[in-house]
Amino acid sequence: MGSNKRKIILVCENCLSRNYSLTKSVLTQKERLEIKKFCNLCNTHTLHKETR
Repeated sequence: MGSNKRKIILVCENCLSRNYSLTKSVLTQKERLEIKKFCNLCNTHTLHKETR
């Protein structure tokens, strides 16, 4: 059996910098992840989305 976790990268919506990497369960979470996180380049909390 394979792993049920997948490594994902979060990208800032404003400046498109790839700031964070997380692991996510493939079985339970089907849609893309969207989290409000701090961006070092924008120096504010912005929406970060999962990349493919």
